[in-house]
Amino acid sequence: MELESVKKFVEKEGGDYEFTVDSMPPRFIEPIVMQGIKIDHIERGRVLCSFTVPPRLLNTGNSLHGGATAALVDIVGSAAIFTMGASTSGVSVEINVSYLDGAYVGEEIEIESKVLRVGKALAVVSVEFRNKKTGKIIAQGRHTKYLIVPSKM
Repeated sequence: MELESVKKFVEKEGGDYEFTVDSMPPRFIEPIVMQGIKIDHIERGRVLCSFTVPPRLLNTGNSLHGGATAALVDIVGSAAIFTMGASTSGVSVEINVSYLDGAYVGEEIEIESKVLRVGKALAVVSVEFRNKKTGKIIAQGRHTKYLIVPSKM
C-alpha cells in the first residue's frame, strides 16, 4: 500500500462521521460494546454471559471486531473481579486475546470469565468466548489488572 493510502486509512478527519464522532459523550465505548449482554450465571470468581453479535460491532470482514472482543475481555473480566469482593476492578496492566474463530451477526455467544488470582495489588482473569450453539471457542483472553492500593499516609 502506498504511504498516502495508509495515511488516509488511519486519519479520519472530516467526512460523513465527523459530526457524529465529535458529538459522542465521554466514555461512550462501554455502552456501545455492552448493550445486549445478559448474565446467565454469576458466582464468586466466575461470570457467564450470553450475547448476540450486533451489526454495530462488526469489522470489515463482517465478524465480531477484535477491539470489541478485547473490550469485552476487560468488561466481563472486571465483573469477575468484583465477585471476589474487590471494591475496584483496577486498571489494566496487560491484556491479550487469541482470536481463534469468527462470530457473525445474529450468532449467540457465551462469554465466561474466571478469576485466576486476586491478590493485594494484582488481579488476573481469563475470559473465553464460545459459540453458544456449537461450543466452538471463538477467542480466549487473559487480563491482568492493578488493584489500586490505598495510601497509608
